[in-house]
Amino acid sequence: MNRMEPSGTVPTTHVRAGGQVATRRTLPEETPVAMVYDGTTHAVMMASPTDIEDFATGFSLTEGIVTGMDQLASCETVAHDRGIEARMWLTGPRAEALNARRRTLAGPVGCGLCGIDSLEQATRALPVLHRQGPALTAEEIASATDQLCGWQPLHDRTHGVHAAGFLLPGKGVILAREDVGRHNALDKLIGALARQGLDAELGAFALTSRVSVEMVQKCAMAGCTILIAASAPTLHALRLAEGAGITVAGFARGKEFDLFSHPERLEAEFRHVA
Repeated sequence: MNRMEPSGTVPTTHVRAGGQVATRRTLPEETPVAMVYDGTTHAVMMASPTDIEDFATGFSLTEGIVTGMDQLASCETVAHDRGIEARMWLTGPRAEALNARRRTLAGPVGCGLCGIDSLEQATRALPVLHRQGPALTAEEIASATDQLCGWQPLHDRTHGVHAAGFLLPGKGVILAREDVGRHNALDKLIGALARQGLDAELGAFALTSRVSVEMVQKCAMAGCTILIAASAPTLHALRLAEGAGITVAGFARGKEFDLFSHPERLEAEFRHVA
């Protein structure tokens, strides 16, 4: 199988009461992706081998390596037998800042925080989002994760990847990215928005996963005020969201959701539908 393809088909035996049958399954690929800045590897992430430039851009933004697209001079992807390199070159000041925190690490897809070497950095200060944010209806929030179903071709084939989507008021989900790692999917989405010149402040992020600490951190770094998820937030993620001014809606499916933080953004809507 070509590990640069997002999925591959393998033989398997399907077992159920009464017997077994030989069949085949399509599974998602998982490939090492090295984030290389100015010729030196900063991090190696296990990810789906798709939308790598979006991934590299979003990772650079959410990890604070750059604060804007003008600081990322160039980006190219190079495939090797053992994985993919995302080769990026930074403008002078950002390159100097990165040299002060240079390290190499391996990041798992399921959990972990990227590019840190101390407990203090794991709970680093986040931007506080005081602005009102987009005007979303309760119906738009409740249906956000259902809308993501139409943006998940890799999940349809494999049933083994996450998705992150960008929801705009009155337009629904207009952009999404998939990956075996939920935080990778969000990085890819944030990178795609930045590369297309779309402002994350104007919409909400919708996730097929739970809301963990790193998802709140990435949301805050992107300047997005509303985070909608199909599952629950962790307690620590919720504490971070409260402090960062992020509205978190969880268990969003069908016509329902739970509002966990900063309900003031949506209180008028709730009074209307009560």
